[in-house]
Amino acid sequence: TTATLSLEPAGGCCWDQPVRIAVRGLAPEQPVTLRASLRDEKGALFRAHARYRADAGSELDLERAPALGGSFAGLEPMGLIWAMEPDKPYWRLLKRDVQTPFVVELEVLDGHEPDSGRLLARALHERHFMPPGVRRVPVREGRVRATLFLPPGPGPYPGIVDLYGLGGGLLEYRASLLAGKGFAVMALAYYNHDDLPQSLETTHLEYFEEAVNYLLHRPEVKGPGIGLLGISKGGELSLAMSSFLKGITAAVIINGSVAVVGASICYKDETLPPVTVMRDRVKMTKDGIKDVVEALKSPLEDGKSFIPVERSNTTFLFLVGQDDHNWKSEFYANEASKRLQAHGKEKPQIICYPEAGHYIEPPYWPLCRAAHHVLVGGPIFYGGEPRAHAMAQLDAWEQLQTFFHKHLG
Repeated sequence: TTATLSLEPAGGCCWDQPVRIAVRGLAPEQPVTLRASLRDEKGALFRAHARYRADAGSELDLERAPALGGSFAGLEPMGLIWAMEPDKPYWRLLKRDVQTPFVVELEVLDGHEPDSGRLLARALHERHFMPPGVRRVPVREGRVRATLFLPPGPGPYPGIVDLYGLGGGLLEYRASLLAGKGFAVMALAYYNHDDLPQSLETTHLEYFEEAVNYLLHRPEVKGPGIGLLGISKGGELSLAMSSFLKGITAAVIINGSVAVVGASICYKDETLPPVTVMRDRVKMTKDGIKDVVEALKSPLEDGKSFIPVERSNTTFLFLVGQDDHNWKSEFYANEASKRLQAHGKEKPQIICYPEAGHYIEPPYWPLCRAAHHVLVGGPIFYGGEPRAHAMAQLDAWEQLQTFFHKHLG
C-alpha cells in the first residue's frame, strides 16, 4: 500500500486556524519522520521535523500521536508549523502580501532519520491571510498611509488601529486575520513606507490623530471610540496615543514600553524625550547575539521619558512575555498600572506569559528568538521558548478578541 497524507481542511485554511494532519496506509507501528517547510517572500526557508510512530491500525494522527523528538516532542498537533526555524540565522518570518498564502510543504519519510529516509508521501498546505469575504481597502487620505480590512457585510463594526514595531513599513497580516473576527481593522504605517519619513527621528502624534479620526468617520465603523492594538514600538505608540488623543476606548499593548524609546514623541507643544540608552549594559548571549534588556535606563530615573498614561481614559489590556529580552515589558506594564490607579483610573488587565518572548504574533507563528534590530544595527536576542511561546500566542489571540468585543461592543 502507499502512504497518503491527509489534511483537514483539505483546501488550506487561515493562518490562525489549525490544520489536522494524518498519515494513512503505513505499516503497523512504522517509524516515520514528518517534515514541514515554507519559503517566505524573500525566498528564505523555514522548516521543522518530528519523529513519529504509526499506531497498530497503520495510521498516524497528529491529534493523537505524540512526537518522539525532533524540532519538538509530545502531543503537538500544530508543532510542525510553530516549531519552524529559519535556515538563515536571525531571520524573522513576515508576510508582506496578504493576498497570497504561505505554502507549507509537508513530507512523510520512512524511518527516524530526517535527511535520509525514503519519501513516502507529500502534500502542499496553503495558509491564508484573507479570511473569506474580508475586503482590503488601501488608504491614502491626507497624510495617512494604511490598509483597512473590513469584514463581509455593511457593519458597522468595532474599529481597531493596528500598529507594528520598529521594522517600519506596512505589515497587514495581523489586521487581515483579525478582520475575519468581526472587526474593521486598519494596519497603519508610520515610517519607512510610501512617502512617509524613511527613518524615525521624531514621532508626531498629529499623524496618528489623523488616522484615528479617519477610521472613526468611516461608515463601516461604529463609535464612539476605537481600539488600538500595538506590539513593541507599536505598543509604546499606542500608550502615547491613549494618553494624548481623544476617541480611543480600549487598547491592547503587546510587550510595549511605557517609556519613550529611540525617537522623541511630540504632540502640539509637548515633547517626550527618549529614555537614555546605556551601551555598556549590553550583554552578549553565548551565541554572540546582543542582549539589550538591561540597556535602557529606568524611566523612573529618566522621569521625562515616561508616557503620561495617567491622563488616559482608555481601558487597557497588557499582554506580556515574561522572557522578553527587548525591554522590560512586565516592569513597564506594572508601572503603567501603578500610575493609572494612583490617578483614580481603571486598573488595567495584565496577562503574563512565562517563557514567552518579545514578538507575540497570531497563533502558530514561528518564534523569532533573535533578529536584526533597527536601532542596535545588528541582531539582538528577543527571548522565548518555542512551545511556551506558541501557547502564549494562542491564548493572547483569544484574549485580545474577547477584550475588544467587550469594550468596543
